[in-house]
Order: sequence, then C-alpha cells, then structure tokens
Amino acid sequence: MEIDPFVFRLSIFILSIFIGYYVVWSVTPSLHTPLMSVTNAISSVIIVGAIIAALAEGGNIFDTANIFGYLAIILAAVNIFGGFLVTQRMLAMYKKKKKDK
Repeated sequence: MEIDPFVFRLSIFILSIFIGYYVVWSVTPSLHTPLMSVTNAISSVIIVGAIIAALAEGGNIFDTANIFGYLAIILAAVNIFGGFLVTQRMLAMYKKKKKDK
C-alpha cells in the first residue's frame, strides 16, 4: 500500500506546527533574543528558496510556484525586519542607563 504524497506532506506540516508551538512556548524569557536571531537566520534561508521558486522558469509568469515564491519573499522579509526590531528592542532592555552628571 502506497501513501499519497499529499497526505504524507500534510502530516509532516501538521506535526511541524505542533512541534514549533511547543518549542517556542516552552522557551524561558531570557532565551527569547537568541531564539529571535535563529528565527531570522531561518527566514533568510527561506528567502533564498523563495527567490528560486519566484524565478523558476515556467510557461506563465503567473504560475503557482512564482506566486507563492513572491509571497514567501514578502512574508519572510517582513519576518526578518520585525525580528531585528524585536531583537534590538530586547537588547536595549539589558543596556545600563547612563547617569547624567
């Protein structure tokens, strides 16, 4: 008996959602900044794959892979930008404030 590839990929996707949820919510607050940095690194890898998908040569420019590739580029770029803002803000909380003399 052969498993349908769609069902196989869908089950991996659903399992990754549960694993990601439990991993992220079990992180202590002191580790959120390093976790955000890792998330930014993962998003940069996603952008590389999305560029490949967006520039894939097909018969039509409005091919499904191209559309999802462009959408992935936009969403990953927003994620990276937001991640850097959050990381910068969290690191600023740990800086010592200068006392004016």
